[in-house]
Amino acid sequence: MLLPSPEPGPDAAVAWVTAHLGDLCGDVPAASPGFRGGQTAADAVLAALDLTGYAARRNTVLPATRRGASRISPYVRYGLIDLPAAWAAAAPAPARDRTKFRDELAWQEYARHLYARVGRRNAAALRHAPARPARGWDEPWPAAMNCVSTCVEELETGGWLVNQTRMWLSSQWTVRAGAEWTAGEDRFFTHLLDGSRAANRLGWQWTIGAGTGKPYGFSRRQVEKRAPQLCRECVLNSACPIQNWPPAPPPADRPDPEPLLRRDPDPESTGGPRMPVRTGEPAAVWLTAESLGDADPALAAHPDRPAVFVFDEPLLARLRLSGKRLVFLAETLADLAARRDVEIRRGRVAEELGGRTVAVTYAPVPGFRRRAEAVAPGVVHPWRWLYRPHAGPIGSYSAWRKGLGAVLQG
Repeated sequence: MLLPSPEPGPDAAVAWVTAHLGDLCGDVPAASPGFRGGQTAADAVLAALDLTGYAARRNTVLPATRRGASRISPYVRYGLIDLPAAWAAAAPAPARDRTKFRDELAWQEYARHLYARVGRRNAAALRHAPARPARGWDEPWPAAMNCVSTCVEELETGGWLVNQTRMWLSSQWTVRAGAEWTAGEDRFFTHLLDGSRAANRLGWQWTIGAGTGKPYGFSRRQVEKRAPQLCRECVLNSACPIQNWPPAPPPADRPDPEPLLRRDPDPESTGGPRMPVRTGEPAAVWLTAESLGDADPALAAHPDRPAVFVFDEPLLARLRLSGKRLVFLAETLADLAARRDVEIRRGRVAEELGGRTVAVTYAPVPGFRRRAEAVAPGVVHPWRWLYRPHAGPIGSYSAWRKGLGAVLQG
């Protein structure tokens, strides 16, 4: 189904999503109060990036004016800022801040390598079941806990959280309340503008101790350090249920690890083509949600071809994402349409592309591979890796970095 292009601006994007995608949303469509979609917004954020103090303040929660987080993650998620560009932008920063920021970019790359290699199996690949503590939690995220309810409200209204509060919520859900981590990860994925199965899933697995065996224990101490006013204003101030560090969980069962965590038999397939692979002359550029920026290799290589983006109806009907995420995408497409011909469709991807020969940029996610088999692109352009995937162990970040170092030195 061909859809009209949205007009620029958040209000127009909200109206457009309501009219054309509202039945696929998990809530009432709204614009995030803190983020605008599109390459223009991404360029402005990157140009204004000041990492001075980042290492010390990236996990500050309140007051919001003291937060040191970069806030580029929604733009990284959709390829409006790629990791090499973000890495380069950190060059002028003080050494400690530059190192910490680039380490966080490397974590993002690790998450992508893990997901590209293991795919959907990474939901179980790292193999640590969440601890099951003593009963007593009626809800994984109790509304009476000010530190929890404030963060949940920010998640559900703004679509973004600093890293520290992501850790609080995921630890409360799993380590404290003993709830299934995949259900909590789905809650995050529904609302986060930067929600990705690669980074989001890895963060939740890290919280429960996957890859390290050490769950992250959420306690009052972290709240008082990062956002003390939340404790002062909490009705449970004198009866805090997380006053002390959680008890050590019993040893978890550890099934045989996923073999792909130890070695990738075909890292070239995992990483995708190194050079464009051409089998036909493209009539259009197929855009995926992984790569919507002006620097997308397929867009850049075919400036005279129309760009086509398909809202995958069966997928969105299953996911029921927050309207904030779809509004962000609508803003992004409206912004792109100001510079080149953009065609927006809704339906099944292969059917909506209508048998046209298309150019596309490889995306390191399982869904791309399945859809690309049905679409049969005429040209597949390389993904813009920060580091190419290697064949060595990736069961932990440190193991991945060690293997990466060996490749780079070789």
